[in-house]
Amino acid sequence: MKEYIKDQIKKSYETKQSIYNDEVLLDKIADVARHCVTLYRKKKKTILAGNGGSAADAQHIAAELVGRYGFDRPSIPSLALTTDTSNLTAIGNDYGYDYIFSRQLEGMGQEGDLFIGISTSGNSQNLINAFQSAKKKNIFTVALVGKDGGEMAKIADIALVVPSHSTPRIQESHILIGHILCDIIEKEMFGDGVKTL
Repeated sequence: MKEYIKDQIKKSYETKQSIYNDEVLLDKIADVARHCVTLYRKKKKTILAGNGGSAADAQHIAAELVGRYGFDRPSIPSLALTTDTSNLTAIGNDYGYDYIFSRQLEGMGQEGDLFIGISTSGNSQNLINAFQSAKKKNIFTVALVGKDGGEMAKIADIALVVPSHSTPRIQESHILIGHILCDIIEKEMFGDGVKTL
C-alpha cells in the first residue's frame, strides 16, 4: 500500500517536473498572468468555468482572488460561472446543458474581461460554446487543459496544456497553475511585484 501511495506522489511530481522544464508553457503562463494584471488595472474581471472537478477548480481560483491568496489586500473581481444553481438549472432546462456557460457570459461578460475555461480533455461542448460567446464580446480567452488540448486549445487566445493524459495529474497541475496566477496577480496589484514580470 505504501509503495502505491509513493508511486502516485511520484507521478504527480513527474507531471509538474514536465511543466517546470517546458519553457514554452512557462512563457504562456507568464503571458496569462500579464493579461490578468493588465485587465485588473483597467477595472475588468476574470471569469472561470469548468465541469466536475474543473468546476471546483474554477470556484477555488475565483475565491483566492475575491478573498485572499497570500496576504490581506482589497478584493480582486473574479467570477466562477459554476456556482449559481438557479442560473445553471434554468439555462440547462430552457436551452440545454451545452449553453450553461455561454448564456451567462452573454449577460455578465464585458469587453476587456478574461475568460478561463478549465477542462482535462479540452472538448467540453459547454466550454467551447462559452469561448465562442467570449469572442463575440471581445473577451480574452484562456484554455486550461490537458492531453492534446482538444478543441478548446484551438480556439483560445492562449492554451495552457498540461503535458499529461491522466485526469488526476492534469487536475493537480491545473490548481498549481491557478495558484501561480493568483500569487503573481496579488503581488503585482498590491505587493512589491514579481521581478520576472
